[in-house]
Amino acid sequence: MSSSRVQANFDKLRTEFKQSLKTTFSKGNIELLDTQISFYKRTEADIKTPLDEAFRDLLLDLLAEEVGVECLKSFVQFSIQSCRKHLITPTMPVVLLGDIFDTLTLDACQNMFSFVEDNVQIWKEELFFTGCKNHLLRLCNDLLRRLSRTIATVFCGKILLFLAKFFPFSERSGLNIVSEFNLENVTEYGSDTADDVVTEIISGDQKHVIDFSFYCKFWQLQDFFRNPNQCYDKVQWKMFCSHSVNILNTFQGIKLDYISASEQSTNVGYFAKYLTSQKLLDLQLNDVSFRRSVLLQFLIVFQYLTSSVKFKSDNYELKADQKEWIQNSSEKVYNLLRETPPDGENFAVIIRNILKREELWNTWKNDGCPEIKKFLPQNESMEMPAGKKSGVFVGDLIREAHREKKNYLGNPDLTKLWNICPSNLEACKDRDFLPSMDDYFADAISQVESGAAVKDEDNLLKDSNFGWRALRLLARRSPYFFSINTQNHPLPKYLEVMMHKIAHEKPGRSEENSQEAQTEQETEDNIFTEEQNPEDFKQNEYFTEETNQRKERPKDINMERLQTLIEKIAPDWEKLGTKLGYQADEIEWFKNENPKRFEQAKHMMNLWFEDDEDANLDNLLYILEGLDMTEAADAVRNELLNTASEN
Repeated sequence: MSSSRVQANFDKLRTEFKQSLKTTFSKGNIELLDTQISFYKRTEADIKTPLDEAFRDLLLDLLAEEVGVECLKSFVQFSIQSCRKHLITPTMPVVLLGDIFDTLTLDACQNMFSFVEDNVQIWKEELFFTGCKNHLLRLCNDLLRRLSRTIATVFCGKILLFLAKFFPFSERSGLNIVSEFNLENVTEYGSDTADDVVTEIISGDQKHVIDFSFYCKFWQLQDFFRNPNQCYDKVQWKMFCSHSVNILNTFQGIKLDYISASEQSTNVGYFAKYLTSQKLLDLQLNDVSFRRSVLLQFLIVFQYLTSSVKFKSDNYELKADQKEWIQNSSEKVYNLLRETPPDGENFAVIIRNILKREELWNTWKNDGCPEIKKFLPQNESMEMPAGKKSGVFVGDLIREAHREKKNYLGNPDLTKLWNICPSNLEACKDRDFLPSMDDYFADAISQVESGAAVKDEDNLLKDSNFGWRALRLLARRSPYFFSINTQNHPLPKYLEVMMHKIAHEKPGRSEENSQEAQTEQETEDNIFTEEQNPEDFKQNEYFTEETNQRKERPKDINMERLQTLIEKIAPDWEKLGTKLGYQADEIEWFKNENPKRFEQAKHMMNLWFEDDEDANLDNLLYILEGLDMTEAADAVRNELLNTASEN
């Protein structure tokens, strides 16, 4: 096929795709675009190139129409959705952004850049990051070249913050690997002696003269702060020391008065660079933020001069006396920071900690900027596939869990808990808040059967909290609960009898000792005839009030009409019993006690209405509807209507 024919086919596809794109974008329907493109029986590579050009062509039309920024944001978002459908190349959204920024005004660019900031997590996705990172870096650098660092300071800062969020720490393109200084940052100040202004600042008994000589020394220090390597020259070092001593002594002599927050203006401005007029210097020397800024510059330079920097020249080495001077001067600067109100002590501590962290960053750069990852001990990680090393990364664990549709909480117990059931809603449906009697009474039975003397503080049967919970559990789970009157006997004695009965009911116990069944009643009689402690009766109060309330609680069920309700429940009464909280052994007990299903269901419902404080027709109707027991639910609903009409 000739090149002219290939070009003609390409142009035809490009035009058709542009029309389809225009229609689907106006409707905001990415699925419609995917459907229309699928009609073309072409390979993915043959589709992407003309569709990429169609996106750029339609964008030029939108820009020519001078549509709003919101429309342009929607168009780029539409291109991101197209990338996820594998219709266009992953770099196309950023290419479109570059075209947009090239044509918009700076004010509109700032509005559009908020879209780039808000979608930083999208650009970091595996689909986009590799192909888009260089395009985004070029886009941001082009914007920075167009902006004025002094006028558009906020916008420039947003761009730099975005790059810091987008690129990982170890991305070498965003690091000052060789420790270069910004030598273009020149501080200009007046050098004409004709404009000499002499000002006197009186602080206590001292008088400080701020003249042209002091003014020049002060601002000359900014050249050393801009390029600290000058200090390694002998002549420059002497000048730096002389000027530094002069400035620090002046700061030490001029004491600042504390101004409370209520007396200060709420609109406090921050200036990246200060004005250098000599007429302002006496005011700046009395400004807290100005003084702290200059003192912090001293500390930064002192730290650089004494630090080991990989790319520093071998000739840049301080002598012992120079290091001693820097150490003494650093302490003097910290003292001045502590004396500078407000909250100078805390401010000095914060600065010291920040500079200590800078030492760690310097060491990291000296080591070649290795990738920063957080390691977890193996015992704190999830179960990893075979072949994984003992050191596991947090991000890898989270991604691994996400692929397996699991949760990773960073703690082994929490991780296990949250992965028991994939769905939290499903986990809440069949919760059972009652423990089994074997589990709850295991320790108490061991104390009773051991026969050894147990101290009162260690005796579970005399623990009021244990006793209160034991009575509630026995009322729900034990058929012996109502066989003994708890009001006439101390609670510990009553529980001791119940422990013997529960232990006797364990599988294999009756066969192991056939005489247990014969002596059980004797044991019960002996326990109740022992000398009783009046204090033990006080524990009965935990259950007395609730028992009385339950006896006095009015019932909303007509027992004469219970027959019809039970007939509807009887076919699936086991399913209802499980939902009401009865265990498998209890359901089996109902079956053994009554041969017919109707009698079994009747026995269970009678116990439920008598024992459960939440037993009423409303709750029963809710449970039956949840179990899809429609006929039984209708019977309960009719009973509720009859009860309401009677009242």
